Amino acid sequence: MLIKIGYDIELGVSAPTALIYLLQVHPSRAQDIVSGVESITISPPMRTDFYTDAFDNQCARVEVPMGVTSVRLRNEAVVRDSGLPDPVDWNAYEHAPADLPVHTLPFLLSSRYCEVDSELLGFAWGRFGQGPKGWGRVQAICDFVHNHLSFDYQRARATRTALDAYRERVGVCRDFTHLAITLCRCMNIPARYCTGYLGDIGVPAVPYPMDFSAWFEVYLGDRWHTFDARHNTPRIGRIVIARGRDAADVPITMVFGANTLQRFEVTTDEVLGE
Repeated sequence: MLIKIGYDIELGVSAPTALIYLLQVHPSRAQDIVSGVESITISPPMRTDFYTDAFDNQCARVEVPMGVTSVRLRNEAVVRDSGLPDPVDWNAYEHAPADLPVHTLPFLLSSRYCEVDSELLGFAWGRFGQGPKGWGRVQAICDFVHNHLSFDYQRARATRTALDAYRERVGVCRDFTHLAITLCRCMNIPARYCTGYLGDIGVPAVPYPMDFSAWFEVYLGDRWHTFDARHNTPRIGRIVIARGRDAADVPITMVFGANTLQRFEVTTDEVLGE
């Protein structure tokens, strides 16, 4: 299967500044880009420094000079995908904390949006402590979050944490993801945040504009596995852009100063006939 991805994002600025973006396909999927590279353009052209962050995400810093009042980021690419839904492995087992690989340990701790050291810790053990372990426990957490929260774009809030979402019972995909991640970490299961493309492939199209999506991965057995508390069903065509402890680690764009969002369009479509 071939999937066309891309975006057209424009930000208004009022003074010289710098802008960081995480908008390149993650290195783990880079080999699937059909042309080998993405067609990323910045208008007007500005000096850009590319770097890799602590989570192996591809990042860029753009220097916005005096006189520039808007920055437009555009991209087009075609990605080859298996066309298969997310794998399911009910035999994937969880580790005791002392047996986990050390690289997974940061994903057990509290982070900006995931308050493990909160009332969620006691709730998690009371709700999921006596149930199945491993894959079954993570699925039970996804079932709970999926049913506990109502999805509502109109009530999105950038400051909402996992605990806020639990109490308010509403959110968007990042809120579903933060709450599920936090409950997994409460149960000593490493969980990390993912952002990327997820189109309406193999499912009915949603009645609102395409956006980037958030989901999460947990470490069970000997590898990371994909879960999605918002949709709560295996999906086709996930293309990861970045991974981190939570949304604070993987901002799509971050401007160091006042800015306004003037345009935001995302493309994730199956290339028909392939």
